[in-house]
Amino acid sequence: MNRTQVNRTQMNRTHSFRCGAAGAAIAVATGAFGAHALRDRLTPGDLETWELAVRYLMFHALALVAIAALPREGRRIAVASTLLAIGAALFSGTLFVLVLSGARWLGAVTPIGGTLMIAGWVVLATARVTPSSARTASAPAASAACAPEP
Repeated sequence: MNRTQVNRTQMNRTHSFRCGAAGAAIAVATGAFGAHALRDRLTPGDLETWELAVRYLMFHALALVAIAALPREGRRIAVASTLLAIGAALFSGTLFVLVLSGARWLGAVTPIGGTLMIAGWVVLATARVTPSSARTASAPAASAACAPEP
């Protein structure tokens, strides 16, 4: 792997990690907002939709953080993380706006986000992941707490 590829890989990892951490923070905030500020204002169906949006956002945020830790080669992991991030933002974002605004037409846009998430998982499943024993010096080493005992 040349220097440009190493820098790009590090940038992709940082981007995945930051998007995942931001998504998790937004999921916690919107979950708390739904549980405390919206519970008495929403219909049970709308509250269920809100909780679905929070849950999918958190799952995909955690997936992005996990992707950032993968040893990787090639472009598929970067494509997968981009699809997952955009898909989760679109899926959950449209559901949040739908519930808050009552704009039911957004229900037709939401599946686009879901499709992007599915595509992200499929691309991730086909990605080439380097075994940890073949990591380069530029890849982060496992911490002592995570390393297997001899």
